[in-house]
Amino acid sequence: MNLLKEIGDAKSVAIAGHIRPDGDCISSTLAVRAYLLNARPDIKATVFMQENPPTIFSYLEGYDQMNTTYLPKEKYDVFIALDVSSLDRLGEAFSFFEEADKTICVDHHETNHGLADVNEIDPDACSTCEVLYDTFDKEYINDAVAECLFSGIVHDSGVFQYSNMGRHSFNIVAELIGYDFDGPKIIRETFYEKSYVQNQILGRALLESILFMDGKCIVSMVDRKMMEFYNVLPKHLDGIVNQLKNTRGVEVAIFMYEMGTQHYKVSMRSNGGVNVARIAMVFGGGGHDRAAGVEMNGTYYDIINALSQQIEKQMM
Repeated sequence: MNLLKEIGDAKSVAIAGHIRPDGDCISSTLAVRAYLLNARPDIKATVFMQENPPTIFSYLEGYDQMNTTYLPKEKYDVFIALDVSSLDRLGEAFSFFEEADKTICVDHHETNHGLADVNEIDPDACSTCEVLYDTFDKEYINDAVAECLFSGIVHDSGVFQYSNMGRHSFNIVAELIGYDFDGPKIIRETFYEKSYVQNQILGRALLESILFMDGKCIVSMVDRKMMEFYNVLPKHLDGIVNQLKNTRGVEVAIFMYEMGTQHYKVSMRSNGGVNVARIAMVFGGGGHDRAAGVEMNGTYYDIINALSQQIEKQMM
C-alpha cells in the first residue's frame, strides 16, 4: 500500500491509535502526521489522543499539537487507525472513524483481521512503525518522520531484542539512523530511564510476585490502593511485566493492575513456548504471540485460575 495514493486528494485526515497508548502507538500517529504535512503542507492532519499521553515522547514533532479533547466533532475525508486491532480500542476517536468518507488501518497485530476500508496489516513486522515505513514515499521522510519511526520500533521491539525483529526490521533501522536525531538518547530516556517512584512500584511488584506452575509462570498485581500510595498512573507501570519475564525458568509472565472494583488490566509476556495472544483472545483481548493484553473481571485469584487453565492447555 502507498499511503499517499490511498489518501488521494483528501483535504482533511484524522489520525488515531489505541486507548492507553504505548510508544509504537504514539510514534506511529505522529509519524503519519509529520509525513503528511511534509508531502502535503496544505492538508489538515489531526492526531487524536487520549488525555495525558506519556510525556517521555514529548520530543516528537507534533506531540504538543495532539487533540486530547476529541473536539470539535466534525467529519474528516479520511480516518487512519494505527496500531489498533479492534474498533473498541479506538475509544472516543471511533466517532470520527464512523463519519469519515474513507478509513485506513495500518497495524501489525495478528488478531487484526481488517477493520477499515483499506487495511495494511503485517503480523511479522516488529511494530506498526515498521509497517508504515513501507507505505511511505522515501522522498517525504525527513528527520522528524524518521525519529518517530525509530522510536516506535525501539519500543515495540524492546530495543531490538524481541523475536519480532527480523532482517527487514534491522534494515529499516539502518536507514533511519542515517537521519539527524539522537538514537541512543531516545533509547536511554524513553525505554530505560525511570523515575524514583516508578522504580519503587517496580520493586514492590517484584517483591510481591508469585511463581506458580512449577516455576514456569510468574504473576504480580498492583491494586488501586498501592497506586494511590505511590501516586502513580497506569502509564507509570510500563515495563513491569517485561522485568517479570526476565526471571530465570519462567515461560509466561503476567502483570495485572486494578482499574475498578474487580476489574483488571492484564498484560502477558511469553518466552516463546506459549502463544499469549490466543489466551487473551479467549477473554476478549488480543496482541502478539509473545506479548498480549486483556481486561478481565473477577477477583485476582479468579483471573489467575482462568488464565492458568489456558496456559496449561498449551503447555500440555
